[in-house]
Formats: sequence, C-alpha cells, structure tokens
Amino acid sequence: MTRWILSRPETLTETEQLRLKAILANCPELNALTGHVRSFAQMLTERQGERLPQWLDAVRQDDLPSLHSLAAGIDRDRNAVIAGLTLPWNSGVVEGHVNRIKMLKRQMFGRAGFPLLRKRVLLYR
Repeated sequence: MTRWILSRPETLTETEQLRLKAILANCPELNALTGHVRSFAQMLTERQGERLPQWLDAVRQDDLPSLHSLAAGIDRDRNAVIAGLTLPWNSGVVEGHVNRIKMLKRQMFGRAGFPLLRKRVLLYR
C-alpha cells in the first residue's frame, strides 16, 4: 500500500488503483495523507517551491501528528527548503563525496591515524 501511495497514480495497474481507492474510501486519515504526499511529490518533481507555505498550512489543518512533526521541521528551515524545491542546483555530488569519506573512515575505525585515511581518500575511486 505504501508503494501505491508513493507511486504516480498513472503507473499503477488498474487492480492496484481500485484496491487503493477502496482503502482510501474507508480511511479518511490515509486519504488525507495520500493527498499531502502526492502534493509534496508534485512540488518536488515540478520545482514548485513557492507552493510550500500553502502545503504546510494544509498539513496543519488535518489531524495527522506525524505530518505535523514533518511540517514543523520543514518550517524551521523554510527558506532552504523552498530553495531546494525551486532551484536547479543541489549539493548531491558533494554529499556523495562526504558519504564516501565517511564509509572509508568507518572501515578504518581503530586501525590507523589520519595519514592512512588521507592516503585512502586520495587514492580511492
């Protein structure tokens, strides 16, 4: 069911669409959650960060505590989130390098000091 909610509706089979529709008809909270998830996904894929304040207001109006927590977290750094949902630039490459360095560091934990870590970072591809 989670996959059905997170997938684009047009990619679901007819059977999956019917089953999801039946489930959502019986659970208003899940129906509201699905609407918010799909609305956020649309903002993300279509770079519509200017819609974020309206999305946050809509989330706060529903009785979905887990989404309220997410909305509060997003609100703490609203400008950065709007920029991330709007601008074409991202720090994906940098984050990939940081992740690789952390992985190397974990592999070497307790084995050697900084000189070996430096050598592995510079020689690892």
